[in-house]
Amino acid sequence: MSSAHGLHALIDAHYESLYRYAYRLSGTATDAEDLTQETFGKALTHLSQLRDPERAKAWLFRILRNLYLHQVRDTKRHKEIPLEAIGDLPHRPPDDPLPEVDPVQLQQALNDLDEAFRTPLILFYFEEFSYRDIAEQMDVPIGTVMSRLARGKAYLRNRLFPNTDQREAPRPDEKAASGSPKVTDGVP
Repeated sequence: MSSAHGLHALIDAHYESLYRYAYRLSGTATDAEDLTQETFGKALTHLSQLRDPERAKAWLFRILRNLYLHQVRDTKRHKEIPLEAIGDLPHRPPDDPLPEVDPVQLQQALNDLDEAFRTPLILFYFEEFSYRDIAEQMDVPIGTVMSRLARGKAYLRNRLFPNTDQREAPRPDEKAASGSPKVTDGVP
C-alpha cells in the first residue's frame, strides 16, 4: 500500500470524526479545519509509524490532540477555570430530564473548561471512546478519566442549567463517620 493511498483511506474513514473533535477542542470552524489538515499532514509524514491499522483512529486523535496542545501553548489562549468552579462529586442527576441544550452555549461552556476536563468529555460523549482508550490517549489512569468526566459533567450541568434543582446524594463518608448505617423509615 502506498503512503498516498494509505492517507486517502485514512482521510475517507476518519475526516468527519477528526473534524468534530477538532471543532469541540478549538471552538471555531477555521481552527478545526486547520487542525484537521495539520493532523493528516503529520500522519502522512509519519504513516510508517502506524503499526496497527485497527488503531488508526486513536492514532489520528492523539496527533490532533498533541497539535492542539502545542497550538494552545504557543498562542497562550488557554483559558483556566479554577478547580473549585468545576463542582464537587457526587451530584444525583435530577429525576426529570434536562431541557435541550443550545449547541452554541454548549460550545462556549466547553471552551471555558480546562483541556484536562474537556478532552475526556469530547472523546467519551461525542466520539464514543472507551474509558481505556481515553486513558491511553491522555496518558492517565482510568480512574482519573472517570473523575474528570464526572467533574466535567458537573461543571457543564451547573453552567448550562444553573437553576435546575439538583439534590445531593448522601456522601460516601457519612455512613463511616457515624460508625453504623443510618436508618431512615426502617431502611438502612
